[in-house]
Order: sequence, then structure tokens, then C-alpha cells
Amino acid sequence: MVRSWGLISIAAVAVALVSSAPAAEPAIQFLRDVKPILAQRCFRCHSSIEEESGLRLDSVAAILKGGDGGAVVVPGKSGDSTLISAVLHTGDIAMPPEGDPLTEAQIATLRAWVDAGAHAPAAGAESQTTHWSFLKPERPPVPTVNDPAWSANPIDAFIAAKHAELKLTPVGEAPQHLLLRRVYLDLIGLPPTPQELREFLADDSPDAYEKVVDRLLESPHYGERWGRHWMDVWRYSDWDGYGKEVRESQPHIWRWRDWIVESLNADKPYDRMVQEMLAADELSPSDPEALRATGYLARSWYKFNRNKWLDDAVEHTGKAFLGVTFNCCKCHDHMYDPLAQTEYFQMRAFFEPYDVRTDRVPGEANAEKAGLVRVFDAKAAAPTYLFVRGNEKEPLKDQPLSPALPKVFLPAPLAIERVTLPPRAYYQGLAPFVRDEARAAGQSAIDQAQSGIVAAQQALAAAEQKEAEQKEAESVAQQDSPKVNLAEKSSTPLAIAVQDAQIAVKIAEQTLVAADESLVSTNVRIAADAANYTQPPAANAQELSLAAGAAERQHGAAAAQVGLLQTQLTAAQAKRGVKAGDEKSTKAADAADKAVANAEKALAAAEKAATEPSDNYTRLTAVHPATSTGRRLALARWITSRDNPLAARVAINHIWLRHFDSPLVPSVFDFGLNGKPPTNQPLLDWLAVELMEGGWQMKPLHKRIVMSRTYRLASGGGQVPGSKFQVSGSERELTRNLELETRNSVTTDPENLYYWRANPRRLEAEAVRDATLHVAGSLDATRGGPELDPSAGLTVARRSIYFRASKEKKMQFLSLFDSANPVECYRRSESIAPQQALAMANSTLTLAQSRLLAKKLSDALGNDIENEEVAADAAGGKFVEQAFITILCREPTADELATCSAFLGEQAETLADLASLTPFSSGPAASVAPATDPEQRARENLVHVLLNHNDFVTVR
Repeated sequence: MVRSWGLISIAAVAVALVSSAPAAEPAIQFLRDVKPILAQRCFRCHSSIEEESGLRLDSVAAILKGGDGGAVVVPGKSGDSTLISAVLHTGDIAMPPEGDPLTEAQIATLRAWVDAGAHAPAAGAESQTTHWSFLKPERPPVPTVNDPAWSANPIDAFIAAKHAELKLTPVGEAPQHLLLRRVYLDLIGLPPTPQELREFLADDSPDAYEKVVDRLLESPHYGERWGRHWMDVWRYSDWDGYGKEVRESQPHIWRWRDWIVESLNADKPYDRMVQEMLAADELSPSDPEALRATGYLARSWYKFNRNKWLDDAVEHTGKAFLGVTFNCCKCHDHMYDPLAQTEYFQMRAFFEPYDVRTDRVPGEANAEKAGLVRVFDAKAAAPTYLFVRGNEKEPLKDQPLSPALPKVFLPAPLAIERVTLPPRAYYQGLAPFVRDEARAAGQSAIDQAQSGIVAAQQALAAAEQKEAEQKEAESVAQQDSPKVNLAEKSSTPLAIAVQDAQIAVKIAEQTLVAADESLVSTNVRIAADAANYTQPPAANAQELSLAAGAAERQHGAAAAQVGLLQTQLTAAQAKRGVKAGDEKSTKAADAADKAVANAEKALAAAEKAATEPSDNYTRLTAVHPATSTGRRLALARWITSRDNPLAARVAINHIWLRHFDSPLVPSVFDFGLNGKPPTNQPLLDWLAVELMEGGWQMKPLHKRIVMSRTYRLASGGGQVPGSKFQVSGSERELTRNLELETRNSVTTDPENLYYWRANPRRLEAEAVRDATLHVAGSLDATRGGPELDPSAGLTVARRSIYFRASKEKKMQFLSLFDSANPVECYRRSESIAPQQALAMANSTLTLAQSRLLAKKLSDALGNDIENEEVAADAAGGKFVEQAFITILCREPTADELATCSAFLGEQAETLADLASLTPFSSGPAASVAPATDPEQRARENLVHVLLNHNDFVTVR
């Protein structure tokens, strides 16, 4: 009887591997062929995660050792091996015990490996792999294509080669108006205006489309459109928390968003962007514009647990830039990829020292109100420990880990060199604007103190005048009536007011003294800073530091004197309110006496300190460490090095996905053994090398893609006779047309993984909202600045990228259309829900914009009628035509024109009969009132219908 050795995972996933092994190696290799099968089917129960029955199958040594029931593999004899009989279901145990068995091909691979001797890989090879994504991309030759239309652009050649291999027939090119709308929405996220459409259709030059592409890539809207794409990948999130409490991300992180937009518009190379996001504080420590980029790491900040904070930094740096799921080996060795748990924590060590701070910005002394959030290495000596099974409560403190790359990437260049920061980088008090504002604040305090003296003196004079007038009145009363007792008529309240006013003058005069001392202290401290933070420190640094310390303490004594006078005045006022037997007022008087005593002690201490020499003085701002570890910079440079097999491929995959709505590698954040293989690896590698050798600049890559025939393919539809416009039919008609033209392609590649047609797709949430505002002429093109309140998204006409987006604070309209999940969004989901149609039909946004657009079109039409360019009796049809062109970028079909014209007439008649109308009794108030004229209101209704047309929210 063979002893059972536990369950094997029943998940069945096919793994495609690419081999680059030389012919001399065995036909069946453990790492390439066998381990992926075991990883997919067995590791959950028989690996470092779980050792059921003492058996592990994640290395050859463990397999040969066997488990509690003895050996499971006999090298050279698959028929005698328990492992083989278990997967064949021919022995006493059957694995997997539930679900589908292994495929015949998988079993054949295991048997062949055992029969060949169950050979282990060469020493050190366990950490290596022949998997395609871990091999450095090389530029493959461009395939030879006979069709000239598919050979001009290398992208098309690679696509055409795949078409030929799979016997796919591509459709023809999209009509010009649909292509224009597609490329506008793709590159800037906004549809073309009617004028832009007319100009393009009228341009018969061979480079008409290329000129449009160049113009769009130079548009500032390009950075906003593609900035939102990259913000998805890089997990952009505004701060989140309860009330004013910050729990995740950071306030002012919008500066990172603006950096993304500006960098893309400037065509900053992708590798430089990655380096600045990970380590601008080490790469460009004196450049506040570049420091904004480190918002990428500040975004991972988490108030309640630093381990989660660092876990996010490791996980999403791996996913976003490398397509590697490092998080899968936090608790144990990676189930699929050659990554050890130790290597996860060695990756964490790159980030261990970093922290987040908020620097001042010009014009605002309070960084909490407006500041620059950025990262820096706060604790260079902070150790990194491995957590047993990922449990942060069980760190192996006797085995601290140093930063290192996983062995699968070795040999890889990685030189970690400590960075000596310029003084201004670690002490912002050296910044000219900080010094200037400190001096200005000091002078302002002096000016206010001088004004305070004048006001106090005037108040004293007024009080003395009132007292004098009262005394004179009492004197007259005494003369008129000798019986009047002057003591009883004494104006005690006025006398007290005079006393208080006299003290107030003393306080104002002392406040001026303190303000003068403060400005002196500021100037001396600035001088001391200049001496102390030069390289090396100036010879008189010690002398100036002593002077700065003395001036600061002198100011402290003057300020303490102000404090004592104010406390004495407050105490005197409190004592006047004491009433016999009133416990509350008595306690207030006692508290006042105590406050005076404390103020006297504070003054005595300050005066004593002023007499004691010390070179210690308060800096204008916080002083941070003068050096940085250089760890993150070394990591960033390796990630973007030409030798890294992953970074360029991952970037290309994200760009391709957003152009075609379908990635070349379906598992966008997992390029490992458990990910899905690329549909066209030669194209992926050619583009990756092109990106790197082209200086990592993305605009030329965008142009190459959108200029390709592949990009310009149609998604379906029919041509309108006599018109340059093509009208999209229903989805059923599109499918039928495609099936007739490319029946084999539909059968062979129904999901269009190999791009024989364009993928029609719904606009992203932000583009739906922005396009609605844009076609109505309402979009506010103002760029940048602090995040906007998402609750104002239906009334404030800024682009959607500028509204707050966080886990709990986001615009409902955008959420309905599947806006990005700030936690993780490497590829957006796309749902179809009735709430989306309801939002377009009932929201105040679409109602308001339909009314504005209808008025705009009607006004233009009125001018045309007045100028006799349009006949009055043709106005209805012309309005319909212009509405279609403005909203859908196409003319209406004859049926649509007839239907919409009839609607305008019928709806106007209905709206004219006020008795038949029932007003809405609920819902939000309209931001734009409907027209009172029935004909114009009917036009508003038609425009509203077109904004709800499927073609408006769809890219074809």
C-alpha cells in the first residue's frame, strides 16, 4: 500500500514557454518544461507554502528526497514512480483528487523527464529561467511582406505576418471621419470640432492625416489624456481619510499629477520619468520641479502601518515598471517565478530608509496649506528583516538584509553609491524665497507693531479724555450741589479704562521691541546659515552661530516681556470680576495669579538664557539628513537600463493597450511564468528596442502606431453614397458585414487578438464627461492646480483629470463609467449597467450641455438664414445635420434625417400645449433653464438624445 502524500492543486492553467536552450541540452528540461506544470498544479500543497505529508515538489532535490511516504520519483523509471502513477490515476492515489486531471501532454512531459533521469538543472540555474520575459529583448528582423500597404510601417509588417500565419483577412481602412474622431479621442481625449472635421476632409494632400497627428501630439491636451492613462498604472490617488485626517497618500500630491502631464507634453523620456519618480531626490535634489515626481512613492504612504506602506512600494514598483508580482513571494518563495522570499525583502531594502516630507513653496509659509510633498531618505541605517511567513510580528532580527536584485536578473549592473546632497536639498532655509519671506515677515511684524503703538496711544488718549470730561462734570455738580459726595461720584470704570489703556501702550511698545529683535535675529540667523552650510563651512561660522544664538535668545526675552505684560493685564481684568461667594470667579482669579507667576518665571528664564553664550540657534526650516543612501537611484537606473529585459516591454504593452483596447501581453502586470504569453512577441520586442534606442521618447512611438495601417483599420459599417461620411450601423449590422467580408477571421480569431480589424470600445469615464462639455463649447481648458471637489463635477467645467480621485472621494458620474480604482488599475474594467444610460439621460451635466449646444447651433443657423446661406424652410433639416456632425462627427442617414426632422415638429407641438405637460416634481435643479420657445426646446431635446447616442460614447 502506497501512503498518501496529500492533495495537489486542481487549478488547470496551460503555460506556454519559449526556449532558447542550445540543442545539446536535454529535450526535456526541469526549469523550462517540468517546473511550470508542478507550479500550476501542485505547489499550493507541496512547496514552501505547504508541505503536505512532508513532500515538496518545487526543486529536484526535494522531489528526489520524497515525503513521509518515501520517494515519489525513481530516476529513469517513470513506471515505478509514485508521482507518475498518481497523475495517471493508476495507483492507490489519484492526483488531483478533484477536478480535471493533468492533460496528456503534461503527463507525457513528466514521464519523459523521469525516464531521462530526472536531471536537475545546473548549479545556480534554479534562479534562472528561459522564459521569454526574463531574456533581454533583441530587435527581430522586420518580416518581408509582399503587400506594399502592409510593408511601409514595421508594425504592419509584423501584424501582416501574423495574419498570414493564421490565415486572417484584415478589413479595409476606416473612413476618414471615423479615423479622425478615433485619433482625436485617442491622443487628446476630445472629439474634433466640426471645423476641424471639415478642414481634414477638404485636405487632399497625402500627408493630411500625418499633419493632424503631429498637431495632436503637440497639443497640451495630449499630456492630460495620456497623463490619465499613466496615472492609472502608477496608482495616482489624492489623499484619503476621515474628515481632515490623512490616512493614505498625501495632501498636495496633485503636484505629481501636474508633473506627469507636463513631462508627457515635453516628451520627457520614459526612463527619465521612471528615475525621477523613484529617486528625483537623489537624481535632482535641488530641482523642485523634478521632486514633484516622487509623489509616486509618497502616494504609498499609509498612516497606520509602515509595513503596508513599504509593501505597496515594492509590489507596485514591480507591477508597474517590471511586470513582476514581487508581492507573491512576501510570505514564501514565488509559486511560479524564480523569486525567493528573501529576494522580496531585499527589494524592500531599496525603499526601507525613505520617508515623506512636505517642503515649503514660494508665497506660503505654512506647508500644510500649500506645499511640495516629496520623499527623502530619513533613516539610512534602518534595517530590513525577513518576516517569517510574511508575519510582521516575526522578523528575523539576527539576519538583516541588504538591497539586492533577484538572481533571475543577474548578472545585472547595480552600483549603490551614497549621495551627498547639496545643502539646500536637506535644509530648505537656504532657499532665497524662504529667506526673503522670513525677512518680509519680520518687517511686517515691525510695521504692525508700530501701527499697534499708534492705535494704543490713541485709545489711551480717548480714555484719558473721557476720564477728564467725567471729572469736570463731577466738579460742576459739586459746585451746583454742595451735598454731592465726589467720592461716591468718582468714575472708577473710566479710571480703570485709563489704567488698562496705559498697560496696552506698554504692551504695544514692548511688542515693537520684540519685533525689532525678531528681525535682527532673522538676519543674523541667515548670516550664520550662509556660513555654516557652505562647503566647507566658513571660518567665521562659529562666531556667527554664537551671534545668532544670542540674537535669538534676546528676542526670546523681549517676547517673554510682552507675554508677562499681556498676562498681567488679563489677570487684572479677571480679578475685577470676582464676586463674593462666587466660586467660579474666584477660581478664575486664582488661575490668573498662577498665569502671572508662570509668565514671570518664563521671563526670568528667558533673561537668564540671554546672558549665556551658545552657538545653538533655530533654523528657518527643518534640517534633514545631508546624505541619501543612493539605493532607490541605483534601482531606478537598473530598471531603465538597456540590460533590463522587462521595463521597455511593460511600457510598450501599456501604450499598445490604450491605443488598441487590447494588449500584446494580456496579463499586463504579470509577465512571469503564470502570466499569459504575448500574442505577437516579435512585434513587442521590436517596439521595446525601438523605444530604448529612440531615447525612450514616447511621442515618436505614438506617431508610429497611429500612422500604421493596423491602427487605421475599420471596425465595420457601410459607406453613405455621395458622402465622405460613413454611418455606423447597429452592432448586428456591423457583425454581419464583418462576417461576410472576413468570415474566416471571425472564426479563427473572434476576440481580435491579432488585429484584423479595429476594436470598437466605449470611451473611458473621463472622456465621456470631457467630450460632453467639449462638444457644447463649455470645457474649461485651464490646466493644473489643486484637486477640485468631485461633488462639483456636474457644474465645474474643468477636465476630469483635475478632480479629486481617491478610494473614498471621487465623482459619482465617473464611477458609473468605470473610472480608475486608485488602489490598483493596470487595466480598466468595462461594465454595461443601466445606471450609465440613466446618468447620460438624467444628469444635470448632459441636460445643461444639450441646452447650451442647441442654443449655439440655433444661433449659428439664424445667422446663416439671415445671410441667406440657408433657406428658412430648410432650417429644421440643417439643424439636425449640424447636430449630428457636432456630436457624432458624421452626417445623419436619410432615415435619421427624416426621423429627427419629424421629431422636431411633433415635439414642438407637444411642448406648445402647456396644459398637456407635467413638470418634474423631484430631482436636482437645472443649472441651465430650458428654452421657453417650444421649437427651441424641441431642438434641446434632440441634442440631448444625440448625447445619449451609442456612437457618442463609442470609439469605432
